[in-house]
Amino acid sequence: MTAEPTAAVRPRNRKQLIVEAAGRVFSEHGYHAASMEVIAAGVGITAAALYRHFPNKYALFAECANVAVDRLVAAVDEVPADASLADVLTAVTQITVTHRASSGLYRWEARYLERDDRRVLGRKFAHIVGRVTDVVRREHPLPGGHLRAAAALGAIGSITMHHTSIAQRRVEELLLAAATRVVATDPTAAAGSARLVELPTQPVPRTRRAEILAAAIPLFERDGFANVTNGRIAEAVGLVPSALYRYFPGKADILAAACLQAAGLLSQAVEQNLREVADPHGAVAALTTTYVAYSFEHTALTSVANAELVGLPADLQRPLIIAQREHIAVWEQQLRSARPELDSRQARVLVHAGFGVVVEAGRRLRWQDSPEHRDAVAALVMGALGL
Repeated sequence: MTAEPTAAVRPRNRKQLIVEAAGRVFSEHGYHAASMEVIAAGVGITAAALYRHFPNKYALFAECANVAVDRLVAAVDEVPADASLADVLTAVTQITVTHRASSGLYRWEARYLERDDRRVLGRKFAHIVGRVTDVVRREHPLPGGHLRAAAALGAIGSITMHHTSIAQRRVEELLLAAATRVVATDPTAAAGSARLVELPTQPVPRTRRAEILAAAIPLFERDGFANVTNGRIAEAVGLVPSALYRYFPGKADILAAACLQAAGLLSQAVEQNLREVADPHGAVAALTTTYVAYSFEHTALTSVANAELVGLPADLQRPLIIAQREHIAVWEQQLRSARPELDSRQARVLVHAGFGVVVEAGRRLRWQDSPEHRDAVAALVMGALGL
């Protein structure tokens, strides 16, 4: 006798599978570019079946953001109150690396959460940072304990923002070591010692095209690309919306031009500040102080470039990705010269960890630009890099 075919059994953890798949799609493409159809395909179900679990994309997105942060909350809460700093950082590192592909959305995409949902997420983050801060202050009673804790978490979280292929155990070791060095770094010890940094001046908008870019960047930074209409950009420069098309084919082209402008300014700054540096350690220090100064001085540009790049069409992304890779390659070369024991992948992971330190430390300082803040963040970056 032939056995009757059995109906497919719905997995009991389907909702969890949906959240995992959605987290990957949101992290990879951004909130607005992600589609419910693509998410459903990642789980092997139809979009109609997906809507039986979540009423709309926003509800799914909010769930993903909370799940990502709840994992971190659970990780730090499971560590005993009297545990060592190494135990706490290890727990955070392991959960972050394990869920690398789906845990990056909250760093930039949280802006698309509604106010009450952002507040809930903010309280959870504050709990994580506070838990790490308590242990940091106990084991390393140096100035800026809260800043050092946030910077260390930025170094760990950086793994969610790039695709460098490296073994899980090795990347955990690298990130844990980087975070441990960050929390042991006195951010005030090098006050006033940072080299003078030359930054290219952002061009004064003298053409209508430049005026459009200058108006669009702060709007994108404040409200997010998807929430800014052509009408608002046009109004900011005294044009009717249809007139924008004389200068840019579409809103995405304005964003791409803004990101290219950011990449160009950073490239010029790096070139200027590496000219008279003779040794690898000095070169990495120059790259660090340049990147930190640039991040503080051009916060809107860097924020837009970091947050919105994933939502651009592939043809507009390509030149920006090339520019990013060229910038990373400079760091990688100089860091490997200063630390010959690192291979290229390890160096790349640490460079991104340094960038993560800048992002989280800068946010913690509310991007208030001062020599003291620049020196403090630069010292923490150098700690992350192992120099």
